Amino acid sequence: MTTEKYRIGIDTGGTFTDGVLINELTGEIQITKVPSTPDDPSRGFLNAAARLLREASVEPKQVSYVVHGTTVATNAIIEGNIARTGFITTEGFRDMLEIARQIRPSLYDLQFEKPRPLVPRYLCFGVPERLNALGEVIAPLDEDAVRIVALKLKDEGVEAVSVCLLHSYANQDHEQRIGKILHEVMPDVAISLSSEIVPEFREYFRASTAVVNSSIRPIVDRYLGSIEERLRADGLEAELLVMQSNGGVYTFEAARERPVYMVESGPAAGVIAASFVAEAIGEFNVLSFDMGGTTTKVALIQDGEPKVTKEYEVGATAGADTGAGRGSGYPIKTPVIDLVEIGAGGGSIAWVDPGGVLRVGPRSAGAVPGPACYGQGGTEPTITDANLILGRLNPDYFLGGEVLLHIEQAEKAIMSRCAEPLGLTLLEAANGIVEIANSAMVNALRLISVQRGFDPRDFVLVGFGGAGPVHATKLAMDTDVPLTIIPMSPGITSAL
Repeated sequence: MTTEKYRIGIDTGGTFTDGVLINELTGEIQITKVPSTPDDPSRGFLNAAARLLREASVEPKQVSYVVHGTTVATNAIIEGNIARTGFITTEGFRDMLEIARQIRPSLYDLQFEKPRPLVPRYLCFGVPERLNALGEVIAPLDEDAVRIVALKLKDEGVEAVSVCLLHSYANQDHEQRIGKILHEVMPDVAISLSSEIVPEFREYFRASTAVVNSSIRPIVDRYLGSIEERLRADGLEAELLVMQSNGGVYTFEAARERPVYMVESGPAAGVIAASFVAEAIGEFNVLSFDMGGTTTKVALIQDGEPKVTKEYEVGATAGADTGAGRGSGYPIKTPVIDLVEIGAGGGSIAWVDPGGVLRVGPRSAGAVPGPACYGQGGTEPTITDANLILGRLNPDYFLGGEVLLHIEQAEKAIMSRCAEPLGLTLLEAANGIVEIANSAMVNALRLISVQRGFDPRDFVLVGFGGAGPVHATKLAMDTDVPLTIIPMSPGITSAL
């Protein structure tokens, strides 16, 4: 008798955690969707995995493959929930992170403030050493100075340290030596060497990548560690993999060492899925449109290949109209699928600004309390509430009937926060919320296509995510895209 084997895919978003279980022998698919748990994202993952196995009557030992897409790394930076991190560089360059770059996301915005460095200046240190651009030693490394710095960082109670010396991409000996000294003085601290993470020239970008890796490494390590520990305790012996930002996968062990490679893990999975779905019907030029509960992500796929960039900023401010501007986040030099991400998801909150203008996002109601219509205590109107008022959602069959939507709560939120302040009717306000969101998403689609030199009329639109299909056809009309594809069970496409 053949023992059936199964694969599990789980995607953790800001609002819901999606799971897919596939029978490797028959191809049968089981799906689930559970609320995310922002206080501890690993609980959402484990809840989804346990529910999949329970409902399909599958034993943990029958699972041969688990792959996970998550935004936990990005969220840690956006929310400022990062580890206390130190920074060591060549003497004279300790202000590298403070100086950053001479660019701004909005040229004429006099109120713009550069993002605060992930490492405060008092935890940045320079040590005597110098290499030239060929990697030849001009000044040897002062190991005594390194030990003094290591002791200072230990006294400050740092959890992680980044090391970025000038020209270490050409010769990593000095960085390696610093790493060994740090391990001697602080054996429990996570060390990230720029020459190992991204051995490329341009010291600020290399330093920023290493610092992002260090600052999220303890958080990701605890997150993946708790998942692995629980799964192993339950008898699951499968290889555990994480989606990378470039659309590939790597092991939990590698992800715990180099989490900077998974900052766009969840959204990257969606782009790969969009490409797969379109290819199944012979389409290879695709605009991927992924609208979840918190954000909308769009990407371009040409000739079956997603565009990949090395000019990406993690934690960039997501505007609801233009996407994230260069200079508003922390640059990383690892390969990332080229995405435009904006703060417009199903849970994005509609509000009236001091000038009396209706706006939507980027703030989201998230999983807790969620949109007003969820009946979980939310009082602010969201895109989901507006879609419910407009009759685009079935209140009795949301999430397959598991969640009943409360129309009266949605009406109350939109009337009190939007319609009455603006002198509009309920339907006018709800329609206005949806139209503003659509306009923002059309801008995002144009950013990824027209502004990159591509004609949207030459592409198909794949709309997915929990809220994607509700808006996809209107966006296709507004951008002249000739064909819209909606996958089966679009809410779990990224997990699939």
